[in-house]
Amino acid sequence: MLDEGMVTGDALAGHAPDPRRKLVEVRGLKMYFPITSGLLRRKIGDVKAVDNVSFDIYEGETLGLVGESGCGKSTTGRALLRLYEVTDGVVKIDGQDVARADARTLRQMRTTMQMVFQDPQASLNPRMTVASIISEPLDEHTKLSKKEKLARIYELMDAVGLNRTFANRYPHEFSGGQRQRIGIARALALNPKFIVCDEPIAALDVSIQAQVVNLLEELQEKLGLTYLFISHDLSMVRHIADRVAVMYLGQLAELAPREALYAEPLHPYTEALLSAVPDPDPAVETRRARIILKGDVPSPANPPKGCNFCTRCPRVMAVCKDVEPAFREVRPQHFVACHLYDSDKTQDAGSAGA
Repeated sequence: MLDEGMVTGDALAGHAPDPRRKLVEVRGLKMYFPITSGLLRRKIGDVKAVDNVSFDIYEGETLGLVGESGCGKSTTGRALLRLYEVTDGVVKIDGQDVARADARTLRQMRTTMQMVFQDPQASLNPRMTVASIISEPLDEHTKLSKKEKLARIYELMDAVGLNRTFANRYPHEFSGGQRQRIGIARALALNPKFIVCDEPIAALDVSIQAQVVNLLEELQEKLGLTYLFISHDLSMVRHIADRVAVMYLGQLAELAPREALYAEPLHPYTEALLSAVPDPDPAVETRRARIILKGDVPSPANPPKGCNFCTRCPRVMAVCKDVEPAFREVRPQHFVACHLYDSDKTQDAGSAGA
C-alpha cells in the first residue's frame, strides 16, 4: 500500500496516459544506514539517506537529479542499480524488480543497467590496460572469442573518441577527460538500456566537461540510451536533461520538465538553488535577486518533524513544522512537495491516479 506522500504510477505520468514507455519505475524507495554504538555495536538509529522517493524515467530520456552535497543523489543512483541493498521500496528496470531480485537474476540484469562514476581515476583499476578494463564486462557476461572481444573493444574506443593505439596503455597515462571516456566505454560494453551518470563531469576541468556531456548526448541519440544524470551543476543539467528532479535531505522536493522548472520553480528550495545560477546576460544578472538560505542542513539521522525544509524555508508556515507535505502534481507533469500548494484543487490532482 502506498504511503500518503508517495505518488502512484498514473499520477506520476500525469492525468492523461503518457504514450512513452517507462523504463525505470521507482516507488517508495528508502535507503537507511544503521547508526551503531558501544562495544556490541547496538543499533541506536538510522541515517535516512533516501526516504520515500518515487519517480519514473521514460525510455530514451534524461532525468536530471540535482541538490546540494549530502542530499542523497548518489545514494539514490547506486540504490537503483542495487549497488546498495535497498531498505524498502520498489525499483523496476525494464519491468524487472531490481530491489528484490536474487543473485542469479540480478547478475543477468547487469547487462541492462550500468554506471558512469564521478571520479574516473578512482573507478579504473590502475593495474589494468584500457583493453582489459573495457573487456572485463565482456569476460564476465559474454562468451565472445578473443578476436570478437578485441573487435568490440576497438568499436567502443571509436564510439567514445579514443585512439585504438591507446588500447595497451594504463589509466595513469591519460587525462581526466580521457579516463572518463574509458569509463563510458566500459559502461557501454554490454549494450545497456539504462545508465546512471553519477556526477560524471564533477572531477573534470571546465574545458573538458562540455566534451564529455556532448559525447553522452551523441551516444544517447545513436544508441537510444536512458540516463539518470546526477549533478550539482544546474547549468549543465539544463543543457542535457529532459526533466529535472530536485532533492533535499533524502526526499524529492520538486519534479518537472526542464523548461517549466527553470522558468517557474514552485518549491522555495528550488527557487533558492536556481537563484545561485549565474545568468550569461550581464543586464539580467545585475537585476536578479539571490536567495540566501539561513541555517545549516539538518542531519539525515535526525530530520525535522513535518517538512524537511521547514528549518531553512523563507516561506515557512505553522503547518510545515508538523505535517509532512505530500509529493503531488500541481500542474501538468509538475510535482512538488510543499504546503504552499495545499488546496482542494491540488489535493484532487494529487489523488487523481490513486
